[in-house]
Amino acid sequence: MSLKTIYLNYASKVEILKDIIPPLAFRLILAYGFYEPAMMKLHDIHSIGEWFEGMGLPAPYFQAYLATFTECLGVILLILGLGVRIISVPLIITMLVAIKTVHLANGFPAGDNGYEIPFYYILMFISLICSGAGKVSLDYLIAKKLSGSK
Repeated sequence: MSLKTIYLNYASKVEILKDIIPPLAFRLILAYGFYEPAMMKLHDIHSIGEWFEGMGLPAPYFQAYLATFTECLGVILLILGLGVRIISVPLIITMLVAIKTVHLANGFPAGDNGYEIPFYYILMFISLICSGAGKVSLDYLIAKKLSGSK
């Protein structure tokens, strides 16, 4: 058996996983990553508003509530795989604001509280926007039902 044949057999076997493993893994990692910050904001929203105010953000308390709502909703929708292409957009915006206001001045490395992790999150969100939530999701089941497929 040639190296080419081995590779082609391998590639055809893992090809079936492309719509299962990566989107599911991205969704669950992102939900996990947003869970703790969302709960922290939810439990002390006033402090978040004060923090935003201290950074000079406009409408800091509105933004605190908006970020909290977006992150909490994002955790739920990412876990369920529901509306993933839609919720990814405001979550990307949240990450861009976090990069600009908190992480950018620290450089890239995550160990220095840099923008490395938010940047990776944005890349995962872009992948989910392009590919969808995957076959293990409510989005997939709804699309399948609406198209009449079995």
